[in-house]
Amino acid sequence: MHKLEPKMVLAYYFLHFTIPETISADIMVDNIDMFKNDVRYRENIAHIETIPAKEASFRKVNNLNERIVDYLDSKNVKLYEHQAETYEAIKDGENVIITTPTASGKTLAFNLPIMETMIEDKDATALYIYPAKALSNDQLHVLEGMEEELSIKIRPRTYDGDTPREDKRGIREKSRIVLTNPYQLHLILSWHHQWSRFYKNLRYIVIDESHYYKGVFGSNVAFLIKRLKRIANFYGSYPQFILSSATLANPLELANRLTGEDFKLVDNDTSPSGEKDFILYNPFKNYVRKKINTQNAPSVHMETENIFMYMMLKNIQTLCFTVSRKTTELIAMWAKKDMTQVKGKLAHRIAAYRAGYQAQERREIEEGLKSGKYLGVTCTNALELGINIGSLDAVIISGYPGTMISTWQQAGRAGRSNQKSLAVLIAFENQLDQYFMNNPKFFFDKPHENAIIDLKNPILQEAHLLCAAKELPLQRGEAEKYFGISQNVIDGMVARKDLHENHRGDFIYPYDDSPALDHSLDQISSEEFKVMNNGKLLETMERSQVYREAHEGAILINKGDTYVVNDVNLKSGYVNVSKEVVDYHTMVLNQTDISIRKKLSKTKYGDLTIHFGELTVSEDYFKYKKMHFSKAIGTYPLELPPLKFNTKGLWFTIPKRVQDTLEDMFPNEEEVFAGGLHGAEHALIGLFPLHTMCDRFDIGGLSTNYHEDTQEATIFIYDGYEGGIGICEKAADVFVELLNSTIDMLNNCQCQSGCPACIYSPKCGNDNKPLHKNATKYILEFMSKLISNEDDSEIEAEVIVEEIVIPDDFDEAYDLYKKGDYSASKDLLNNIISNDKRHARALALMAQILYEQDQKDIALLFTKKALSADRSNEMANELEVLLTNKPQKEMVELNSLDDVDTLYEEAYDLYEQGDLATASDILVKLLDFDDRNSEALALMGLIYYHSGIFPKAVEYYKKASKINKNGEMVRELKMRVA
Repeated sequence: MHKLEPKMVLAYYFLHFTIPETISADIMVDNIDMFKNDVRYRENIAHIETIPAKEASFRKVNNLNERIVDYLDSKNVKLYEHQAETYEAIKDGENVIITTPTASGKTLAFNLPIMETMIEDKDATALYIYPAKALSNDQLHVLEGMEEELSIKIRPRTYDGDTPREDKRGIREKSRIVLTNPYQLHLILSWHHQWSRFYKNLRYIVIDESHYYKGVFGSNVAFLIKRLKRIANFYGSYPQFILSSATLANPLELANRLTGEDFKLVDNDTSPSGEKDFILYNPFKNYVRKKINTQNAPSVHMETENIFMYMMLKNIQTLCFTVSRKTTELIAMWAKKDMTQVKGKLAHRIAAYRAGYQAQERREIEEGLKSGKYLGVTCTNALELGINIGSLDAVIISGYPGTMISTWQQAGRAGRSNQKSLAVLIAFENQLDQYFMNNPKFFFDKPHENAIIDLKNPILQEAHLLCAAKELPLQRGEAEKYFGISQNVIDGMVARKDLHENHRGDFIYPYDDSPALDHSLDQISSEEFKVMNNGKLLETMERSQVYREAHEGAILINKGDTYVVNDVNLKSGYVNVSKEVVDYHTMVLNQTDISIRKKLSKTKYGDLTIHFGELTVSEDYFKYKKMHFSKAIGTYPLELPPLKFNTKGLWFTIPKRVQDTLEDMFPNEEEVFAGGLHGAEHALIGLFPLHTMCDRFDIGGLSTNYHEDTQEATIFIYDGYEGGIGICEKAADVFVELLNSTIDMLNNCQCQSGCPACIYSPKCGNDNKPLHKNATKYILEFMSKLISNEDDSEIEAEVIVEEIVIPDDFDEAYDLYKKGDYSASKDLLNNIISNDKRHARALALMAQILYEQDQKDIALLFTKKALSADRSNEMANELEVLLTNKPQKEMVELNSLDDVDTLYEEAYDLYEQGDLATASDILVKLLDFDDRNSEALALMGLIYYHSGIFPKAVEYYKKASKINKNGEMVRELKMRVA
């Protein structure tokens, strides 16, 4: 990106601004007010919201501990009403969530009752959980100060990955307040016996910045907190929960889903604040996108740097938030360079701040902001959370940060000592940013965002049950009690050998490793790809991210540097890249196919029905483009197997009469209806984050003129994660608001035929084709008319719960087989197998049909493939016996370990003789009785190895080596699979 700042603008700055070293409060107010009237900027101001100053409201709390009273008096502190309300609720034993704004005194509100408990109960402990290490460090300093001034021994300490090893034992044995983060807690819960003193006396669990816990991360943390509760209960403690959060639409729902407890809400902010101008600044306000002027679009980054420079030259201490690390560095670099020419002595007062810097570098910048050493700092959202940097005069937010919560958290950084302050949101040319520019009332109205935590995802459920069983044996009923998970899930895990039921009926994790190490809190899938550059690990990714961003030939950006992807090994999980400077980026194209697996519910809004259910999504990434800015300079094929996953989503249909009307309205244009459906899909997805706290990249969509499962034109929108994560389920609840917002956005966009501010999508796999803006508006308005009442009264949603399983192709193939229509059945089975080469039931049924048609050689081939995919497939096992002419052997009854030894020797002899199938049958029965027999597991692995089924051989080696890596057969198997 090239910086094209005219020299005369810099000269103008230099000639017109003389900056005193210090300025009075009145002059500061004048300087802040000058911005909105400046001729260079006022034409792009979409809206100015003046948030008035307000006085504090105080309330006295009775019966405070004398030491607490003395502490407050020494600080000349009176409690605000909301602090007093929080204190009293906590002392009454209630779980509390506080949702007042930044700098409103939330921390003091919950620290005081905790400190009082620490004074009165010499053994009491408390656990503080923060999403970021920097927040833990800030709170640690606060607690250390309170410890000294209150004369109590609480020994507060942080316990995380940076804690020196030699300090950890002392913390576990002596500290009464421990500060940590979810990642550390996830790894140390299984070592709870080392923390027995702490857990026995645990009175409080504080979860600060709790709005941060949403989506995949939030859902994982919710299960983690329930594991923590279970361990605390085991040691006899039932701690109170205290949550603090930014303002949300659903704070009580979030608190309940995170902890499983009921809460009291404290949300009435009674702290004082100065007047603040919040400016919505739109570089695209007077720009109309046409095909002939796309290269002349305004540059948001250049506008950001200009305003950043303006603030500093007015001596307004400013924090500038950007959307990426690279942009943070670029704007700071440009500003330093330009300031050197304008006012050289200010250049050293500019800095960039982001994650990835060394801890001491970040601390130096934080202290520099508090002391005034730095006048302007660019940053990512790393400074959004409550890290103590003091209060500043102004905040620039370059691009909507994704959620209203983040926006207000960032804006809350401005405002010191009740003085006038300024926040400027600079809009990008996308649906969300432009919607706010055109709908300021919505922006400044009540909270609209719902933080989403989904506890129904089966992958997350099973991952955390494994962790819980490793921590403590799961008793029957505990999965339901603590996690809301049915016993059926446990039974399935036992059947798959993931858990073992012992003689007491408890469920234990039967292996020596730690399942917490295999499950990341940041993702659902445990499948991980390592991105390597010359043997050095750059980052890790899930498979779906590899397909989108790190396919062969892709340009990958890491910490501002560009890398070319040389090759991707899908089997080993490695992506090899080389660092290169290039002047292009890449864009991958994909085709999506969706089938409905199960209808779960439908929500009727008037005559509009929104369906919700389980979907199977297949994404075929078939080619990519090299792009120089917006121009394609080459298209290249990709050979990747389709990405298939089961998820949850919503869908709705559009009747044929809408298509007929649109084709009559635009008789000379092609693909009008398809373009309208596609545009509606993009526009709705673009505003999803307005009502559900998510990123647009968390969701996917498909629009089609005809879908086989619905028999009509259909638009699907789905969660982009295996098993679903609750986004579309919440969207179905707020669909009317989403639809109205989308129509407003389209009506306010001034473009002629579609643009990034309305119906274009940066993630479209079809290259944003076809799209038709007017058809999109017609379809969405048609939907709105289906909803509306004649008297404009509010429509009530009618939710109908369904449990309708949609038969799939296999069910149909099996029915045809039972009817004797082998040919039609085989056609369907061939389709299934071509899409999924490891579909065990389809492979086995194909083998069965071929066997009955006396094509035994080919039947045996399909039998082996079915057993390779699923060794337990009953039909394939029976066929194997028939096709290999082996009679079923009478097996020894298993009643003791002596019988196990006898069976093992028999299986080993058969293995030596080359009768792998019979040896395998014996081992299956043996392992059903004793699934921790490492030699039997290893022998089964050797059988798979000699059968050419290497993945299963590796799987059995891993199982065996966890139990006894030094066993004779284990060592032999290791040599084979190494």
